Amino acid sequence: MKLHLLSSTAFVLCAAAPAYAADATNPPPAADIIVTGTRLTGMRAQDSAAPVQVIGVQALQNVGPPDLGPALSASLPSLNFQGFGNDTANLTLSAALRGISPNETLVLINGKRRHTTANLAVAGGSPYSGSATTDLSFVPVASIQRVEVLQDGAAAQYGSDAIAGVVNIITKTASHGGMLTASGGQNYENGGKTASAAINAGMKLGENGFINLTGEYKFHDFTQHGTCDRRYFDPQCNITATNPVIVAGLKASDGFPRVNRINGDARYTIYNVSFSAGYDLGSAQLYAFGSYGNRSARSNQNYRVGNRVSGTTSTGVTVYPLPNGFTPQEGVREEDFSLTAGIKGKAAGWNYDLSGTYGRDTVKLYTLNSANRGLFSALQSTSATPLTGLQRDFYDGQLSNSEWAANLDLSREFEVGFAKPVTLALGAEYRRDSYAIGEGEWAANAYGGGQGYQGFADTDAGVFSRTGYAFYADLAADPVAGLHTDLAGRYEHFSDFGSVTTGKLTARYDFSPAFALRGTVANGFRAPSLAEEHYSSVNVGPGYVYGQFPANSPSSQLLGFSPLKPERSTNLSIGIVTHLAPALQFTLDAYQISIKHRIVGSGDIFGSNGSTVVSQAVLDALSARKISVADATSYAGIDIFTNGADTRTRGVEATANYASDFGEANHVDWSLGVNYNKTEVTNIIDLPSAVYNASQGQTKLMTQYAIDALTTASPRVKAIANALWSHGPLKVNLRETMYGVTSQHLSPDGSGQGSSAQLVRIGTTFITDLDIGYALTPHLRFNAGANNLFNKQAPTMPTVTVNGTQRPLLNNIYNAAIAFTPWGINGGYYYGRVTYNF
Repeated sequence: MKLHLLSSTAFVLCAAAPAYAADATNPPPAADIIVTGTRLTGMRAQDSAAPVQVIGVQALQNVGPPDLGPALSASLPSLNFQGFGNDTANLTLSAALRGISPNETLVLINGKRRHTTANLAVAGGSPYSGSATTDLSFVPVASIQRVEVLQDGAAAQYGSDAIAGVVNIITKTASHGGMLTASGGQNYENGGKTASAAINAGMKLGENGFINLTGEYKFHDFTQHGTCDRRYFDPQCNITATNPVIVAGLKASDGFPRVNRINGDARYTIYNVSFSAGYDLGSAQLYAFGSYGNRSARSNQNYRVGNRVSGTTSTGVTVYPLPNGFTPQEGVREEDFSLTAGIKGKAAGWNYDLSGTYGRDTVKLYTLNSANRGLFSALQSTSATPLTGLQRDFYDGQLSNSEWAANLDLSREFEVGFAKPVTLALGAEYRRDSYAIGEGEWAANAYGGGQGYQGFADTDAGVFSRTGYAFYADLAADPVAGLHTDLAGRYEHFSDFGSVTTGKLTARYDFSPAFALRGTVANGFRAPSLAEEHYSSVNVGPGYVYGQFPANSPSSQLLGFSPLKPERSTNLSIGIVTHLAPALQFTLDAYQISIKHRIVGSGDIFGSNGSTVVSQAVLDALSARKISVADATSYAGIDIFTNGADTRTRGVEATANYASDFGEANHVDWSLGVNYNKTEVTNIIDLPSAVYNASQGQTKLMTQYAIDALTTASPRVKAIANALWSHGPLKVNLRETMYGVTSQHLSPDGSGQGSSAQLVRIGTTFITDLDIGYALTPHLRFNAGANNLFNKQAPTMPTVTVNGTQRPLLNNIYNAAIAFTPWGINGGYYYGRVTYNF
């Protein structure tokens, strides 16, 4: 039915507008020229053999939250932005293209590979699990001229990570003028106060150069969802706890009875500065661009009751140092740095571009407002009086990721008698990637560490690196008038897993100025990130212990898992482009992305469940890594990244753009985009025998919950209809986004299986955004608007009866927002913004 709808839409658009002939004598305006997905100069997006969408400054400004990720999601039907993350994943949210992992999308800045975050998302059961991609929050929106999104496999052109496509962010190069903007807003309810300010200015650099500078500040406060904690309250928020210490602490806690604040956004403050510069030497141009960002953020964890931390004096008196209980927080202080410098020009008939890029992201992790219960108990036992000066904050260690790349790109046109000159492009790249885990302080790890997050131990710490080099060739030719072909090949070698060869053939045939057919056949790859290979951590909760085991560690091999290897992909696409009227364009592209050896997070692999031993090998492995399982009264286990599955994603994307004038300065730009994709898991590897236990139901590498994260937890259909009305100084932007059905099997143990499991389904939902802007003067503009204008709230977690007691189907909070809600968990957001252009 969805395909029928798309084809019907195409038919109506074709029938409604007469064909026209494009004026080939007029060169396209510079704003129409793209540099992504092609080695040709002067290529327009509408003439591209591969689907490329361009998001301009106006579209980026018509979104309330001052962040690039939500802005791209509001413009691209094939891109979804993470609304909520668990644990440290809540501190670095990701975006995913075409329904597959964020890791499958390569991000470039001005055509150069952007480094990735050091903060690996390890939350199982999330569509964004395992993501360690570029952090878009460190790219100031005010520095961006446009964003080009190539929605096609491009590993042969750009290398690893470009399986789903490429996001190329083009920064401003103006040598004069600029803008100053400030905004503020918050959610209709649930908190989330937000503020931002940015300045961008261009200036001359000597006689023949420029420098363009941007500074940005962003703040976002906590949100909180749900009502009471099922461990101590019934669904009506009546206290069920009987221990007098717990009861007294609950009643004295902030926000009683909503004492557990884990379900909500993190609080963050981000400062960004960036620059872009160039200098014309006549025969060559020097250029450089870079950025520095600093983030301070914290997210709430599960509430701990008043007797969670206790000790007994040497005289036998029990001491509760935190009788009101406490809410641990995971905190980060993050620094992000990037610098690219190069020279480009023309010599001996060849265009050349020689550049070097260095990027680094460093994350210092903390457990805040917490306590080390084991350490306090040990110290208190040596004292006859209650101890004071309890340590509440812990330094858990540091994650860092750095990437260095040197690139040489060459291109030249040759006359060979074809309809147009042939363009040959050649290139080489050298890369060195490093990833490091730094040990935390002693108190963050000893005796189980601070409640909420155990610091990195010496067994976690290490420095890991890889080197690689690549060579590519690209041949673009128009053998006859109307036929454009592009053949690319790439050889890439990595020091840790060997060589990979990829290729891509793209073709487009214009039957007339009004109709073209295009398609691609390609294979690709994604090298496992160093974080996926080597990340190690421990998560400690009330009654459970979980270890994230490094995929390439000896302990993982002893459990039967193999070291990671590259993902391999095959991309197929075919589509049409129609120019049916001077102001109308329509595209329709169908695609298939098959990924073999896909790197996925395993489902929860239990060592124990209550008092039952599920896998002694898992318990031994935890103990060998100095992880205490004594407090794991509910369960103890591990998660691991592995080349665990093969998947196939099939989809269709349609876009239509139309501009209309109604006289008297009334102008409307209309756009419609629809994306449908369906991902299927075609193969899952067997669970190693050391962790296999049929009697306890531990028989599969991936639980149903984890499978759903790949297949149904993201919407298969997303459509965006946008109308921008301009009337003199007034602009009104109305956007309607449709999110299709999402679903996931949930259960109290997190597997999505068993007698208590339920299929939680979120139906098709329409979200309305409105932005109204008015230019008070040619330089001063005011905007007011709302994202999710009608405050559509996320569905809440259903309850289930387990052993005669009602509880949320998953996690601890009654009526908590469902984390995989595609439009986010916070409901409506209203904002105001003022912009001064100079």
